[in-house]
Amino acid sequence: MKQIIGDPKANPPIYGLLPMSKSSWWDGIKKGIFPKPIKMGPNMTAWRVEDIAQLIARLGAQCTGNADA
Repeated sequence: MKQIIGDPKANPPIYGLLPMSKSSWWDGIKKGIFPKPIKMGPNMTAWRVEDIAQLIARLGAQCTGNADA
């Protein structure tokens, strides 16, 4: 998750692809806005690279007004 949303408190700070809070990220997942995670184990959650790439493309298209993306 840190690679996706970042962690400014890390040393050195990790700059995410989609800078937002954890609560905003999980809320977006709950609402179906962001892709659902894959549970890899009791303490490990991951997301498919393809899902994150599609999310970024969709959000970028919304920002530029390109509905075809």
